[in-house]
Amino acid sequence: MILFELFWMFLLIGFVSFGGGYAMIPVIEMEVINKGWMTTQQFTDVIAIAGMSPGPIATNSAIFVGYQINGITGAIAAGLGMVIPSLLLVIIIATFFYRISKNKHVESAFYGLRPIITGLIGYAAIKFAISNHLLDSFSWYSGSLLAIFALSLFSLIKLRLHPALVIVMSGVLGAAIYS
Repeated sequence: MILFELFWMFLLIGFVSFGGGYAMIPVIEMEVINKGWMTTQQFTDVIAIAGMSPGPIATNSAIFVGYQINGITGAIAAGLGMVIPSLLLVIIIATFFYRISKNKHVESAFYGLRPIITGLIGYAAIKFAISNHLLDSFSWYSGSLLAIFALSLFSLIKLRLHPALVIVMSGVLGAAIYS
């Protein structure tokens, strides 16, 4: 039964969540926590591992959640549930997209989706900042986390470093500071 629940939950999330993996994180988090499968801290750890792993973060997250819940079979059920909607929707959209991409209403709908996608990603970022105590009262710990955040953001935006390199550098810096 748990395998079907994992598959069904991620299948539904895959069909109704748009805007990429980071936009799906709040939806996945809400479902996983509401079902009592994980705490916020456990889910934050899953997102950290999924974000560092190669591949789409939503699929990686689903696989990690499935594994935490029911081992390898849970990972497979959750991964299939997350991948099948994307596969089907991309095939359908690719079939018709070039025919309708210049339609005024379709262009307007895509334009209107941009703010909510940005909002979902921002919401996920703020939620993780809160759960990782970045926004708590100021201390050496929260200050050092904010410094790593600022350096990472600067490296990505101004220096245009590859995100994988920034992740590795942040991990090395974290190991040096918190070990």
